[in-house]
Amino acid sequence: MLGKTLLIANPAAQNGEGAQAARTVVGLLKERLGEDSLEVSTTLYPYHAAEIAAGARGFKAVVALGGDGIIHETANGLMKIAAEERPAMGIVPVGSGNDFAQTLRMSTKLDKAVDQLMGAEPVPMDLGLVNGRFFVETLSFGLDAAIALDTMERRKRTGRTGTMLYLSSALDQLINHMQVRHVAISLDGGPFLEGESYLLAVQNGLSYGGGFNICPHASIVDGQFDICIARPPLSRPKATYILLRAKNGHHLNFPNLEFYRAKEVVVKFSQVPPTQVDGEKLEDTTYRISMVPKALRILAPKGWQQNSAFNPDPAPYPVHEQPQGKYVDVPA
Repeated sequence: MLGKTLLIANPAAQNGEGAQAARTVVGLLKERLGEDSLEVSTTLYPYHAAEIAAGARGFKAVVALGGDGIIHETANGLMKIAAEERPAMGIVPVGSGNDFAQTLRMSTKLDKAVDQLMGAEPVPMDLGLVNGRFFVETLSFGLDAAIALDTMERRKRTGRTGTMLYLSSALDQLINHMQVRHVAISLDGGPFLEGESYLLAVQNGLSYGGGFNICPHASIVDGQFDICIARPPLSRPKATYILLRAKNGHHLNFPNLEFYRAKEVVVKFSQVPPTQVDGEKLEDTTYRISMVPKALRILAPKGWQQNSAFNPDPAPYPVHEQPQGKYVDVPA
């Protein structure tokens, strides 16, 4: 049973369908919880959900209704509450990508999602922290971040959502904006490695872009990040083929891809790269990224033990001990 619950709803989610979804979910929750056990707040501007969640003391659960953006905001708000007072977080996915929902195996059907919430159990999950901001699922740089940020504008223009939205943006970026960027990366306090990359993804959860399983063995309870780096040279046809293979996590053995695991990551770029964190834009040249184990209790549906996102025993990658290339001294 959820107990006293605050629902934070984004009415603009999924091109405006969030408002109707919120009305439906409010009705379903009130039937299950009772009128007095549910409060509802609607977001009015960017990062409003974080402000609402930060004031959610006294609730047993805070449920974010919307896409990955409102989940990101809600988690950041909840982390401002002392751990002993912090409510558990639940989600009702009503977004264009719903990547964190896929990591949790939460249904996008509203009635099923409410059923899952009612039977959910609180599981201590890890959060990432980058330059003072928490993230639940993904942080990426370069090509994939450019795709993710482009999908936001493309969604407004076309009304598309999900995989097709991401693919249309990805193909445009691969054809017209496939850039190599200079980057230096340090893992767990090790020496910096300088090199070139098309993209660099630091994953807490499995996927980004509406279900592209870039790090398909990532776990939100194993206390470490899964990292993918795509190195040159790559032709556009080969890059497109790898992207399509990544939809189902079948891209792991390509020699241009490197995979690592680490708890602390520092990434430095010579110029500001496209950067996204849970689908939100960041702008900097240096990123200090750390794992915060068991930071937040997430309301996970029954059966989470069978979900690889909760598997504390990581499956094998073709993992390197350290990134390949030339080690250099990079100023702090």
